[in-house]
Amino acid sequence: AGMRVAVVGAGISGLTATKCCLDEGLKPTCFEQSQDIGGLWRYTEHIEAGRPSLYPSVISNTSKEMSAFSDFPYPEDFPVFLPNARLLDYLRRYVEHFGLREHIKFGTTVVSIRKRPDFATTGQWDVVTEADGKQTLHVFDAVMVCSGNFSEPSLPLHCFPGIEKFQGQYFHSRQYKHPDVFQGKRVLIVGMGNSGVDIAVEASRVATKVTLCTGRGAWVLSRVFDHGYPWDMVFNTRLMSLIRNNLPGPLSRGLINYRVNQRFKHENYGLQPEKRYSLPVLNDDLPSYILTGRITIKPGVKEFKDNSVVFHNYAEEEPIDIVVFCTGYNVSFPFLEEAVVKVENKHASLYKYVFPTHLQRPTLAVLGLIKPLGAIMPVTEMQARWVTRVFKGRRANVSSQSLGTLKLMIQFGLSFDEVLKTDCLVYMDKLASFIGAKPSVLGLLCRDPRLAFTIFFGPCTPYQYRLGGPGCWEGARQAILTQWDRTLKPTRTRVPTSSSS
Repeated sequence: AGMRVAVVGAGISGLTATKCCLDEGLKPTCFEQSQDIGGLWRYTEHIEAGRPSLYPSVISNTSKEMSAFSDFPYPEDFPVFLPNARLLDYLRRYVEHFGLREHIKFGTTVVSIRKRPDFATTGQWDVVTEADGKQTLHVFDAVMVCSGNFSEPSLPLHCFPGIEKFQGQYFHSRQYKHPDVFQGKRVLIVGMGNSGVDIAVEASRVATKVTLCTGRGAWVLSRVFDHGYPWDMVFNTRLMSLIRNNLPGPLSRGLINYRVNQRFKHENYGLQPEKRYSLPVLNDDLPSYILTGRITIKPGVKEFKDNSVVFHNYAEEEPIDIVVFCTGYNVSFPFLEEAVVKVENKHASLYKYVFPTHLQRPTLAVLGLIKPLGAIMPVTEMQARWVTRVFKGRRANVSSQSLGTLKLMIQFGLSFDEVLKTDCLVYMDKLASFIGAKPSVLGLLCRDPRLAFTIFFGPCTPYQYRLGGPGCWEGARQAILTQWDRTLKPTRTRVPTSSSS
């Protein structure tokens, strides 16, 4: 009988984890507490406890070719950046195409996951689930935690002196759905992640005044990049990655600095980041909204008064009616014992961001906790491909490459912040090399020069990791050679008659 694997959550990570289990001949059971798939990407008008919450205008930050699962390209007529409903539609097609639905148990909450008494020899887990008020105990050979980290909002009110005196309204960005709450109001947005900037832009269309305050600043990239191509297809190529990672530090930072300041000089807009490494924010409107006075950027909050706020290094108070805290989320696994995944200051200590570093048996993995500068789908998919091979290897006691790396696990406990310095591509290549799916550009140069050039100079699309090794897909080469056709198809909808091109 195949190894039984529990998958927690049916969002992006849970779906691809379930599929990778099936590919490797394991027996997955995916537990989803809500009644449908999609996780973060399924918009609901009401906010559900313990489930991520979207606002209706959310659009993916990464382009469809870079955000595809590696053996399932998006339909060519889908837009290049995906409104949340289209992304959910894609996930539904994925579930359908690979027959995943029969392996998902909806309306089932995972209450606890505990090591069995004989864990040291079997690596098995006791999993307690609850459905319709009834609890059930299951025994699983392995567990994939795919519950994401957008459910427990982080709202550190103690960092904002005077908030208890403030008479206006305030809430966390997780509560935000529609801009009409800001109609005619003076709005303060605290924090400059993607949500903060999105909400500031939406609010500024109806509010009297919008102030966005940030202690740290941020790089702001536009989805529409050089010559109108999607930012990630220009930025995330093997050539660019090679340059970024092999230049001396100051030069590499200088290059990135130059690139992000090309469209507008961040310090002129009050956005220059304090820390060199910060994940860029993606927004096409912010710079022009600052130029047209719709949004004002201010430093961090010093304190709140009855109906105003004081910023650091500013004498005068700013009158405010409503505050949105875009202060992010805490990583939490309420169903796991503290000892299994240690979470310290928002970071979990995990080998390669996946395996807890101190378990005697590597039979529990956490997927999708990484914040890459790029799309999350191919990354969690690669994690799932690696994890399912490790699970299998342990079972068969095969000493494969991955087991060598697992012995190193004990010595490593990488902090989550390192991820920001981890080039998404380098990380993907690393995991791909563990399972023998890393493409060899040099090897291809003799056999298939056209493909080799496309892989090296073009965008690093996920299909590259299906050219060889376990799980290789015969459509991969074709998908790579036609990636730009699918990108241009939805926008080249009017071809001028006198077109000379």
